[in-house]
Amino acid sequence: MYIWEQPHWPHFMWNDERLIQPLAQARHEQGRLLGSMSRVGFALNLEAQLEVLTEDALSTSEIEGEHFARASVRSSLARHLGIEDQSTPSSDRRAEGIITVIVDATEQYCSALTTERLFGWHAALFPTGYAGNSKIGVAAWRDDKTGPMQVISGPIGRRTVHYQAPTAMILDAEMQRFITWFNEVQSIDSLLRAAIAHLWFVTLHPFDDGNGRIARALTDMALAQSENSSRRFYSMSRQICKERTAYYTMLERTQKGTLDITEWLLWFLSCFSNAIAEAEILSKHVFFKADFWQRHMHVSISERQKNVLNRYLSGFIGKLTTKKWAILGKCSLPTAQRDINELIEHGMLIRNDGGSKNTSYDVS
Repeated sequence: MYIWEQPHWPHFMWNDERLIQPLAQARHEQGRLLGSMSRVGFALNLEAQLEVLTEDALSTSEIEGEHFARASVRSSLARHLGIEDQSTPSSDRRAEGIITVIVDATEQYCSALTTERLFGWHAALFPTGYAGNSKIGVAAWRDDKTGPMQVISGPIGRRTVHYQAPTAMILDAEMQRFITWFNEVQSIDSLLRAAIAHLWFVTLHPFDDGNGRIARALTDMALAQSENSSRRFYSMSRQICKERTAYYTMLERTQKGTLDITEWLLWFLSCFSNAIAEAEILSKHVFFKADFWQRHMHVSISERQKNVLNRYLSGFIGKLTTKKWAILGKCSLPTAQRDINELIEHGMLIRNDGGSKNTSYDVS
């Protein structure tokens, strides 16, 4: 018996006592990260959000076997967020769909969830009406014309059915019940609400394809609602991607279990805490960048110098040389050298050890 076949579905239950400590820990870590990010300026705050949403788009697609170029995803997200980023190339059209969904879910987190909105997300993911080489129903609940919706693995002839979703004939009623619940003010903790929303949606599996990506977007939306902010500083999709084996194991166990979802909630809280820990590591360069500009806030430099320094502080790969400065600053080598010499005089750059041909620089 699958969880949706239980007599009292979808009235989930859990053990509050087992959740108290991990929930408190997750909340503490969440508050610490949000507090840390609040001390950096708006521009760096927005840059951190761009990095996280880039990770989100790449990871939620990677889980489904799709791989996009980071620079293209970042470019598209920068445009959606209104961030000027001249260093990035044109966006990849194939990535536009998931970016549209993620941005709508997080930027418009206060807007009600509706059938039309979910259909719009689905249409954005599959603008051609195909998933790979397969024709699918777009912006509509699945109809099961080719058989029941099943999650399977293994070669033909030896396939394992991990899960079978509710039949198409009850989907509309089930989805209306889910949407109503999602839009209601809940008495449960908002982190638990996000975990339940994810489980409930993937259990219904209402579309022919794209259910996982939309479930993760709903999770982001629920978390944005819990923080009352569109600013995303951690990526649940990235963490789920890293823990995908444990994720699928826990999901299958829960969907074949009872309505007591304590183990699922515990796993979700652990994954959430791990996502926060990863975000704190990734945000170190943001804090370093904020401290750098704070130390040198009274120094007057050109817009070109500021742009190149920002590129370097945002995770520049390799050594900073005069030649690379000229490329980044779109200027001649003599101009690049003058820029660098001025910044050395201001105490913003230092010259690393090495001969004239190997001279490189670092921020101070």
